Amino acid sequence: MPETPLGTIRSFVLRASRMSDAQRRSYETLAPQYCIPYQKQTIDPSTLFEKKQPVVVEIGFGMGSATALIAEQNPSINYIGIEVHRPGVGKLLWEIEKRGLKNIRIIEHDAVEVLNDMFPLESVDAFHVFFPDPWPKKRHHKRRLIKRPFTDLLVSRMKQGAYFYMATDWADYGTWAMEELSATPGLENPYDGFAPRQTWRPETKFEKKGLEKEHRVYEIYMIRSKT
Repeated sequence: MPETPLGTIRSFVLRASRMSDAQRRSYETLAPQYCIPYQKQTIDPSTLFEKKQPVVVEIGFGMGSATALIAEQNPSINYIGIEVHRPGVGKLLWEIEKRGLKNIRIIEHDAVEVLNDMFPLESVDAFHVFFPDPWPKKRHHKRRLIKRPFTDLLVSRMKQGAYFYMATDWADYGTWAMEELSATPGLENPYDGFAPRQTWRPETKFEKKGLEKEHRVYEIYMIRSKT
């Protein structure tokens, strides 16, 4: 796999995935309106929306059902979803149309490159990373998204007082991510270890599967320090 500008191996592998007719139709008709092309030029994320509101970035939204629900329940917040798998993009576009959402935009590209090239310093009010690929085999740990120096990049794009919120049902990845984030300058943990579930976060498809297997969900909530 090619390497990113941060010198890390990509945390995803693009696999051939069949799009449903509805996903394809949504992608073809709605992508020009709601998808932002990747570019090697910084943008002001607040200008992508009709209303100037706080901007939350979700990395790897999967099929987008939880993303759409959060956006619907929080119309005073703007959401940017970053995803590389086109069926998921098509599904979220379908959700946007069905729910009449005005506060979601999508960037279909590698999140590391998007944040590195497109987002200015201190331009994001929060990051969500819900159930990222855990890459459970030890030889694949190098592909995990939440590790330094990527966490340093996240902090540099966070406004002072912004939060980072991650959930995973893999114990090893939860411990790994906690160690990496705790070692990242500029982040503070308001909890003694893992965070309690934030009541506004809906269950995701992957979370439900994990809970059916009696997996514990590990939640991490960090705040960008104001000093």
